[in-house]
Amino acid sequence: MKPAPFGAPPAVSASPPRTETLPRLAALRPRPGDPLTTGPSAALGSFLLKTWAILGIELRKLRHDPFDLVTRAVQPILWLTVFGQVFGRLRAQAAGASQANYLDYLTPGILAQSVIYIAIFQGIAVIWERDQGTLQKFLVSPLPRAALVLGKGLAAGVRGLTQAVTISILALLLGVHLRLDPLALLGVAALVFLGANFFATLSLVIAALVRSRERVQGMGQLITMPLFFASNALYPIALMPGWVAVVAQLNPLSYMVDGLRTLMVVGNPEALGLPLDFAVLLVVNCAIVWLAARIYPRLVR
Repeated sequence: MKPAPFGAPPAVSASPPRTETLPRLAALRPRPGDPLTTGPSAALGSFLLKTWAILGIELRKLRHDPFDLVTRAVQPILWLTVFGQVFGRLRAQAAGASQANYLDYLTPGILAQSVIYIAIFQGIAVIWERDQGTLQKFLVSPLPRAALVLGKGLAAGVRGLTQAVTISILALLLGVHLRLDPLALLGVAALVFLGANFFATLSLVIAALVRSRERVQGMGQLITMPLFFASNALYPIALMPGWVAVVAQLNPLSYMVDGLRTLMVVGNPEALGLPLDFAVLLVVNCAIVWLAARIYPRLVR
């Protein structure tokens, strides 16, 4: 190798600096020599790649600060160990059943509640990104708005999976009859991702409308409890008053809980139907991602 002439500029390293916080988005464009540069498959592949880039950024944030997962695991543990144990005894004495029956019924609802509380405050993090100037860089990048939204929603799903593992271990210790076959576990993971993505994207919509951390937090607290109590997380829809039953049937959380209850617990037959549970969650996810992608730029106006 010939030495560089005197006065020539030093060679530039091909690898990006480690301090770079945003991905090299230009590299995500299809290359001219790539055989899949046109057509639907190329568009889908490019979209998934860009969504994966956003998901990777969010996961690096989680790796650098995992303490948030520990603090958010406290509430579902209290619900199972305190509310579940006490209320289960009351129901067992009234109906002459075993206490474990109610814990079997309650565990999927507590998992769904935990996913909501993780996802519904995703909008606060987006407000922080706007204040730091990171969001503006994303919006002028070649990333589709839907990829930005979906990547953040999937990151909430990863956080939800950690809660699912924690709650499942605790439920086994409490004697809950969990299904542990691989297909059921895969279905539970899919439902966690669908539920987390929906509520995280709903939080992004709220953030785009109110554009304030305090308002996002207030709106999140305002809608989480009604969504939780107007669902089948704590009690069957058949026991609800008529108008509450109608709200529960319109509540996406009810379909998430019903699917989790069918796949997580042995001997819990589906009430709404597993195909209907997945269909409703897929439809509402597509609708909320489309809406969030359209109004996402409002955050920087």
